[in-house]
Amino acid sequence: MELGLQSFCLRGFKDNDEAAAKTREAGLRRIELCGIHTGWDDAAAFGALSERYDAAGVKVVSIGVNKITGDVAADRRLFECAKAAGLTRMSIDFPLDGVDAAVAAADTLTEEYGIVAGIHNHGGRHWLGSRTALRWVFAKASPRIGLNLDTAWALDSRENPIEMVEEFGSRLHLVHIKDFVFDPDRTPRDVVVGTGNLSLPAFDAALSKVGFDGEAILEYEGDVDNPVPALAECVAAVKDQMSLVSVPESA
Repeated sequence: MELGLQSFCLRGFKDNDEAAAKTREAGLRRIELCGIHTGWDDAAAFGALSERYDAAGVKVVSIGVNKITGDVAADRRLFECAKAAGLTRMSIDFPLDGVDAAVAAADTLTEEYGIVAGIHNHGGRHWLGSRTALRWVFAKASPRIGLNLDTAWALDSRENPIEMVEEFGSRLHLVHIKDFVFDPDRTPRDVVVGTGNLSLPAFDAALSKVGFDGEAILEYEGDVDNPVPALAECVAAVKDQMSLVSVPESA
């Protein structure tokens, strides 16, 4: 599969034409769009935005991270946007309060729209950051509801992202390739992937072992005003150290 970029990395560049150009400058041509760069109230407008990215040489492959609330009518707008862009995957979150209704809504909508959804494990302060919580939710849901494994936030939760791939491989719908180092007080800091606590070769081997065929999305949230140099280093690291995830020869 070909590496994509999470648009939150480009939150300093809210204009979509500029975001597309920065994605290409970093060496990539696929993107997962978050709410920084779009809204979800107009599916036709989102479809047009996806075509605008296509024209700039960047393919929209996913959306998120978006909370599924359990209000099917409200949640449907996310799926309508995904449908308008021809997407088959999205990154989601569930609230703790009302989680049963939210999971039921996600099950209904993923089946109706033919889309799989991956829960984003957002760190040690996030209620779905641990494997225990993820197991509990997955027991309530169909396999269409799986994991969007964020490797850095797994580390923040003191989880092993390699072991998470191995345990949840059959429900692994997306991965966010991201790396942290930690200050003495455990504050995380983004670094070029593979230079912190994430072993890219070990992660690659784990993905290959479980037959991962979802979307691989790069995240580097540092250097908000000038992220492209570090993003380009991340792309080079993935190209050098991972075989399952490819990067374009020329973006």
